[in-house]
Amino acid sequence: MLSPRLIVTAHAPLAAFTAMGVLWGTFAAALPDLKAQLDVNEARLGLLLLPTPLAAVSAMLVAPLVGVALGRIALPVAALAMGLAFILPGQVHVAAFFPLAMMCAGAATGLTDVLMNARVAALENERGLHLMNLCHAAYSFGYAGGALATGVMRDAALPPGVVMAVAGICAALIAVLAFERDGTIHGLARPPKGQGSGLGLVPLIGGGIVLIAFLTENAAENWSALHIEKTLGGSPAEGAMGPAALALTMGFARIAGQGLVARLNAGRLLRAGAVVSATGALGAAFATSPTMAYAGFIVMGIGSSVIAPTAFSLVGRMAAPEARARAVARATLYGYFGYFFGPPMLGFLAGLFGLRAAFVFAAAMLMAVLVLTPLLMRRG
Repeated sequence: MLSPRLIVTAHAPLAAFTAMGVLWGTFAAALPDLKAQLDVNEARLGLLLLPTPLAAVSAMLVAPLVGVALGRIALPVAALAMGLAFILPGQVHVAAFFPLAMMCAGAATGLTDVLMNARVAALENERGLHLMNLCHAAYSFGYAGGALATGVMRDAALPPGVVMAVAGICAALIAVLAFERDGTIHGLARPPKGQGSGLGLVPLIGGGIVLIAFLTENAAENWSALHIEKTLGGSPAEGAMGPAALALTMGFARIAGQGLVARLNAGRLLRAGAVVSATGALGAAFATSPTMAYAGFIVMGIGSSVIAPTAFSLVGRMAAPEARARAVARATLYGYFGYFFGPPMLGFLAGLFGLRAAFVFAAAMLMAVLVLTPLLMRRG
């Protein structure tokens, strides 16, 4: 159940998750205007976004070292840098410079994501609490808030530079709340050789499930506005409601899942979430109006909401205590290949076959969770 105790305990990662949600929600809802500002088509935009995951993965690889070096201030510093980095994409008017701006945003996101998920896993196992769904819900609510605010600003004809600057400053202010008296993330450093430093297959399989969840979730969030506006003829405000509907649904479903995760079998929860999410993706793909697309995104959000948090919690639970932070960091690294490669991949598919085909592909990817889940549970 949601309680003040949970919020106080998890306030630092909650702030980081919220800030990240605000930034990516704003980016997704502003994407049609950023595309117009750069004067590119969907396929070219997908190509311009491709360096983002490369920067993110590079940052994720060094995140444990940064976490050890910065100690208790690692998470707030990373979240603050993320807020400032997201100001840059809105200031770019030349397509050739856009990848550089997005690489800054991607690197800061990758660093923050590893640290905040590792911090949640540590708090869960130290305090004996379920916090992962709550923190991922904060991301979803932040995402919805960013998307809705962006819709209002776009309707007011504010340029992307102003929109992204407002989001970046707001996220930086939220990041200040990520400071805590002792926020050191223990277990990030590699142990000396010969002292059982292997992580096994748990982070790989769990990370694969997270990859699929984030690939489909983030791709849908980033391209839903364009789908509603271009494919279905919706207005900018209606387009912004696409990612907002998905994120709000996921936020409330994750709050509900905060209580369910302690009672239901984790494997069944993962499989059910994948089937429901795939059904919603197909509904969005074959929608004939913005209202039908919203319904698809809502169903998709209900299913997707439980997949990544449950997989992260399982990785943290199954890993050895001294390797828990590194195991979650490794699963985050694998998972966020999907988070960052999803939007460019769907961009290429949309450019070749249309946005409807891109959402059908997302539904097909979700079915792979049905295969990976039994493999993960057998490792427990």
